[in-house]
Amino acid sequence: MTGTMQALVIDRTGDADELHLAEVPRPMRVSDEVVVRVVAAGVNPIDAKTRAGRGVSAAIPSYPAVLGNDFSGVVEAVPYAAHPLQPGDRVYGMGRVPRLGGSYAEFLSVSSMSVAPMPASLGFVDAAGVPLAALTAWGAVIDTARAHEGQRMLVHAASGGVGHFAVQLAAYFGAEVTATCSTRNVDFVRSLGARHVVDYTAERFEDVVADQDVVIDLVGNAADDTGTRSLGVLRPHGLIVNVPTGSWPSLADDAAVRGIRATGYSVSPDARTLSVITRLIDDGSVRVHVERELPLAEGAVAHRLIEDGHVRGKVVLRVAADPE
Repeated sequence: MTGTMQALVIDRTGDADELHLAEVPRPMRVSDEVVVRVVAAGVNPIDAKTRAGRGVSAAIPSYPAVLGNDFSGVVEAVPYAAHPLQPGDRVYGMGRVPRLGGSYAEFLSVSSMSVAPMPASLGFVDAAGVPLAALTAWGAVIDTARAHEGQRMLVHAASGGVGHFAVQLAAYFGAEVTATCSTRNVDFVRSLGARHVVDYTAERFEDVVADQDVVIDLVGNAADDTGTRSLGVLRPHGLIVNVPTGSWPSLADDAAVRGIRATGYSVSPDARTLSVITRLIDDGSVRVHVERELPLAEGAVAHRLIEDGHVRGKVVLRVAADPE
């Protein structure tokens, strides 16, 4: 592809106001990559961290830089004529920012191994809210914690992007889920399948929760020492899975002192797993909640919402109108 496209970019790291619209070169498809005409782009905490100079910002090769991992859209170009994905297919997936340009743009070139057909039951905006958060939840809850019948699992930040998928997946696979959230989200989190819900504004979870097999830690020590306090509610040799980057540097040492197993987790943009999640969405077992849809030009507003830390589910940027 040649020519230019409109994208939401940063010329340097900094606060949310660094995000602005610009004309940049369209991506060039190489090797196994698929070019997608983006309709909607999900917004995730890693986007805001990277924009602010943390996250994966050290790997940004040049500026202006296009951020954004989640996308939904329509296939524009494929590696070869008989490829399983074809031009015009409605797809969604997760990119590899900053190795490749991100989804806050009209076009995205991404490995075909990171792209899956969209759920038939979702529109583009809802679909764009799924990939990174759902794949992260799957990796933490299923691949790492091995959710199963009778397992006791505590999920922190249960109403957020990753959290609302983590609760659903854990419950689907039979775990007894305890979840933490704020007052306004108690009923929402319970509706996702949590057996017990702790309103962290009203009580300390360690006062009412104990003997957990697993903690899915989506907070770390970034707020109120949530990670460290979680060690006390795990059974001996229980497991804590810490997800937010940079949220708990002393995790391994702190857990070892308590006799607790501990690991971080980094998501993989795997279309095969995303296809399994697609089936769960289409059969009604898992749902996505998008709290706000904003135009691409209001990316700064989206980032501020994410940084505020009180979004229920996901925030999604509308990049283009739905195709006819």
